[in-house]
Amino acid sequence: MAKTPGTPRKKAAVAGPKQPRAPRKPKTEPSALDRIQAIIVESLEADKAEQITVLDLAGRAAFTDRMIIASGLADRQISAMATHLQEKLREAGAGRVPVEGAGGSDWVLIDAGDIVVHLFKPEARELYGLEKMWGEELDEDVAEPVA
Repeated sequence: MAKTPGTPRKKAAVAGPKQPRAPRKPKTEPSALDRIQAIIVESLEADKAEQITVLDLAGRAAFTDRMIIASGLADRQISAMATHLQEKLREAGAGRVPVEGAGGSDWVLIDAGDIVVHLFKPEARELYGLEKMWGEELDEDVAEPVA
């Protein structure tokens, strides 16, 4: 087998410039994102989650496109919601779905890729106030000048 003479640099020069890549597709198609959101909301409703809120963060947050926040009354209920949600997302083809805080805390986070799910006890939900932090009202409010 004959080997082409030259260094990697010379071979690259002979090969010419790299061809431009095709533009990247969006992370997730909107229809797929809507489908995952529907699975999450249906699972939470089946587990009797309270105050289910969906926030659209597309273009506002780099870490996710949507955030879903829900409340559960007890550690056991929140843990069951997280487990059921993890199973349903795996069945839907989401692959590995990391869950943080499922060992009995006031706040459980489920990372479903482009959708992040927060499960709270009511007191913790009020304390952290994610709806206030990420809600659309903040985009529209303008700081009033001090007279």
